[in-house]
Amino acid sequence: MYPDLSYFFNDIFGTEVDNWTSIFKSFGFMLGMAFLACGILVKSELKRLENIGAISAFKVKGSTNKYTLGDLIINVVITAVILSKLPYIFSNFDQFKADPASVIFSSLGNWTIGIIGAIAFGAYTYYEKIVKKPTVSQPLEAIVHPHEKAVDIIFIAAISGVLGARLFSIFENMSAFFADPIGVLFSGSGLTVYGGIIFAFAAVYYFVKKNGIKPVYMMDIAGMGILLGYAIGRIGCQVSGDGDWGIVAAVQPEWWFLPDWLWSYSYPNNVNNEGTPLAGCNMEIYNTGRLAIEERCKAACGMRYCHQLTQAVYPTPIYETTISLIGFGLMYFYRNRIKIPGLLFFVYMVYNGIERFFIEQIRVNEKYEMFGLNYSQAQYISIAFVIIGIIGIILLPKYSKERYP
Repeated sequence: MYPDLSYFFNDIFGTEVDNWTSIFKSFGFMLGMAFLACGILVKSELKRLENIGAISAFKVKGSTNKYTLGDLIINVVITAVILSKLPYIFSNFDQFKADPASVIFSSLGNWTIGIIGAIAFGAYTYYEKIVKKPTVSQPLEAIVHPHEKAVDIIFIAAISGVLGARLFSIFENMSAFFADPIGVLFSGSGLTVYGGIIFAFAAVYYFVKKNGIKPVYMMDIAGMGILLGYAIGRIGCQVSGDGDWGIVAAVQPEWWFLPDWLWSYSYPNNVNNEGTPLAGCNMEIYNTGRLAIEERCKAACGMRYCHQLTQAVYPTPIYETTISLIGFGLMYFYRNRIKIPGLLFFVYMVYNGIERFFIEQIRVNEKYEMFGLNYSQAQYISIAFVIIGIIGIILLPKYSKERYP
């Protein structure tokens, strides 16, 4: 449908596809919107908890900012990378707009310019910040409100979540990883959601505890935030056609009253170029040569993404977006009525586990034999989610002394 913004603008305004706006990939854009929405939610909920007296501001000790040699080294490295990438991007813009991640997360670049520029920057900064204006570190104490840590929390969740999602995806495709470790590691596709949730939970739990926020309060916000972010992220899956769709759909029943594309969808212009070329493509050109699939599409169809699925499938990202938004709405509505901190998070675990287990039944996923069962990785994890969630719902009211005001 819309693998990047150029296809969206083509549909709305009739502009050319694969122009400079193609650097804005649909899935990446929606992923950014998901983190933005979660950031707003985290900040507003931390403010609410402080207003009702559940959490409070805390003191932190530190020192006046002193520019250190470590700061200089980090800035020099960042400068070298930026200055090496920019000339390469300008001279190879077609490659960059087709797949920005493959350029950014690679060794590609004009490293001569990058290193020379970084050395000049480092020498100037060293003289100005360290030699010319040495500073003495002085102790200080500051009051920090929990909501002021919202940006840090989202940043940590984003980095650890993407890392966890990538690692879990590698575990599912070890053969592909060993065949091309660097390519798989830095690929923009293939992210396993549960891996991201588990890693992000652990990282955020450690961070908020270290910064004086009781993790049990953050858990309830996390449950709502995960559902909200997941719903928005799945919109990106649907719009881009990233392969995260369902199995071939059954014949549409006569009682179905919703739009046909909500029952089955063929994902035209999907970002994976799976299926067969769209009508109007020059198949003689398409079938000749050994070019990469995107280049063959460009030559034969006039666009880099010219495929649609041969058989329509269930649009499972839409189903998950809808279910997640419903769950988020219910949890947000009842958050003031549940007085036991942490209970809302365990409710999320049960809700999400049940939803994911059954949606996996109609999704394309590799199955694994374990304990006499034949389920996907996500289904085994969803079973664990439901079990842990139920145990938490039963035990937390009995043993937790924490209560919301």
